[in-house]
Amino acid sequence: MTGDVEEAILEMYLSGISVHKIAGVTDALSKVRIGKDAVSRIAARLEEQQKKWREHSLEEKEYLYLDATYLKVRWGARLGSLTLLACAGIDEKGFREVLAAAMAGKKSAAYASLLQDLIDRGLWGVRLVVSDDHEGMKAAVRGELTGVDWQRCIVHFERNVLSHVPTSSMSEVAEDLTAILKVRREKTALALAEEFMEFHGGRFPKAISVFEAGISDALTYLSYPGSHHARIRTTNMLERLFKEAQRRTRVVGVFPNEMSASTLATEIALRSSEEWALKRYLTMDALEAAENPDP
Repeated sequence: MTGDVEEAILEMYLSGISVHKIAGVTDALSKVRIGKDAVSRIAARLEEQQKKWREHSLEEKEYLYLDATYLKVRWGARLGSLTLLACAGIDEKGFREVLAAAMAGKKSAAYASLLQDLIDRGLWGVRLVVSDDHEGMKAAVRGELTGVDWQRCIVHFERNVLSHVPTSSMSEVAEDLTAILKVRREKTALALAEEFMEFHGGRFPKAISVFEAGISDALTYLSYPGSHHARIRTTNMLERLFKEAQRRTRVVGVFPNEMSASTLATEIALRSSEEWALKRYLTMDALEAAENPDP
């Protein structure tokens, strides 16, 4: 069996097509008959590879990223949404890795389970968690990673604030908000935040209420090296992973079951990790220097 044929079979399997149907398709298209047993062996090899990835031992991670998205799944004759949870980490050498990708019905309970699984696999040393302001997510971090700093994703934070601003004023407010979240010094950011609240408070009280409640968590990144700021302020790393999952989902249409959705999501996570391992994401010398300044 050629590599191209095997890759095509994998793509069909990842799309949720049954072993029986794949064998039928390959019979129709290929001069060489590929039976159900051969397709099953390829599928089993993929499943074993994914199982090994899901269970592989972890080590120290300095930064942790958590986020979620939704995929459409068919439940019998009914269509529904399934939550895809993902977690990535950056190690002490500055390389990033997808640590987990899991399907879940109830996101709140699933995050605690996901983090506990990572800890059981050896995760330790986390300094900072970057995520959205989801209560279940925050509760899981507090419960499983006691004492770890938390950074509220500024992209989600900006959206939350701007959702309470009329379209006619959104550009103006967004520009002022972005200015605050791009500074490198806490004193400057806090001064700009006070000015922001004074200037816009009378016009958009709900937006300012959301801003005031969340700005402290959105500025956690300022306690870390300036060279890291752009990459620890958001969960954009995982957003790119989700975009690929959603792109592939559009090709599939609707997954026939949870297993097929999970298999595809896991494969995307695994392949992303392999690509990420080829290039350093952050230089960690600055973090070490901040922790151990010269006397």
